Amino acid sequence: MSVAPSRRAAFTVLRRVFEDGSFADRALHTAAADLSQRDRALATVLVYGTVQRKRTLDYILSKFVTRDLEGLDPPVLAALRLGLFQIVLLGGVSDYAAVNESVELAKASSPGGAQLVNAVLRRATRDGQKLLDRLDDKTATHAAVLHSVPDWLAELWWEELGPDEARALLSCVNRPAENALRVNTLRGDLATTLEALPPASQAQPAPAWGRADGLPELAEGLVLSGAFDAYGSELWQQGRIMPQSRASMLVARVLDPQPGERVLDLCAAPGGKTTHLFALMGGEGELTAVEVHPGRARALQETCELMGAQAVQVVNADARSFSSEQLFDRVLVDPPCSGLGTLQSRPDLRWQPRRADVGELAVKQAELLRAAASQLKPGGSLVYSVCTVSKAEGEHVVDAFLAERRGDFVSDGRWQLLPSRDGTDGFFLSKLRHTPNAPLI
Repeated sequence: MSVAPSRRAAFTVLRRVFEDGSFADRALHTAAADLSQRDRALATVLVYGTVQRKRTLDYILSKFVTRDLEGLDPPVLAALRLGLFQIVLLGGVSDYAAVNESVELAKASSPGGAQLVNAVLRRATRDGQKLLDRLDDKTATHAAVLHSVPDWLAELWWEELGPDEARALLSCVNRPAENALRVNTLRGDLATTLEALPPASQAQPAPAWGRADGLPELAEGLVLSGAFDAYGSELWQQGRIMPQSRASMLVARVLDPQPGERVLDLCAAPGGKTTHLFALMGGEGELTAVEVHPGRARALQETCELMGAQAVQVVNADARSFSSEQLFDRVLVDPPCSGLGTLQSRPDLRWQPRRADVGELAVKQAELLRAAASQLKPGGSLVYSVCTVSKAEGEHVVDAFLAERRGDFVSDGRWQLLPSRDGTDGFFLSKLRHTPNAPLI
């Protein structure tokens, strides 16, 4: 029996993710390069869905398989997960095709395991949905299985957000992420960009936040509810758009750089926020972007050139040791973080960090915040942002800094965005102001 190209590509990617620790999006880009648009779309759904729901799938499989799942041949386990996802979670797919093509995929790599795949998936067509329907989210542990996250993550959100907010967030992280674009005002405006987008994209100006806590509106933001290949479009090639979540766009808006100012962006790659800052400055002033990784620094320079921000000075250096003879009016520090606010668009990320990693990241984040503060003029503004939902990386880092620098800095606002409430990535943002005449670090 032949196997559909979309399923074959998905199987290849899943093996790379589960066996080699590859990033799903990168592996998919390679494996699906020669597929038709329709097959590539289905392969994406299969990969992202299977990786996201691995915990739930393994729970159901454990009821049908007497052996330890991790002891199975890797291609057999990948075929089981892929087939079961289609049977109990995807919908609109023939059970016959899901079972038989999964068997064929396993047979090519592990002939002996194909019989197990056939038996388990046929049983799943009868009883899999019943097992899924019995799951609940009454406790953090139950919710971790139902919504497919590690126990520590469900417990963290249970503790920090409360059960109701945690349930809403856990339910949300398995839905497709909002598709948003930033119009690059160095190359065009919102109206002409809207006209240039295909009708199928169903693009609309970014909605108001619906919150009364001082979040600035995104006059350059667009939200798409239809299909649109941004990176394959002429608009991208012309530097007129930047695929970017509304939460990510908010960061530059909160910093609010003005034309003619000196602005510093630490941990700047890949460049979405950097080029947004320069656009808000109207291309006037000095913007320095610091990135520690040489390859990412080169890519950042290329992005700046594409977006009409050639005047941005890209510096390949560790942000913790960077210094300038002349201080800056505004500083952005967007340090590496656990990324727990981006689980909708990064399906494998939930399986990578551990709770201990969050604490380790917070130490480095505190160092980077201090470094950012050392480059700020008295009276200047600083924004600290992380794309996560974790107090250790957000509130606690800022609170410790303010306690350490009591009298030197004041808070001009802080926000925690949640995908379940705000419809965009989960981000923590804090705006701090260096009080005039305060001593520098």
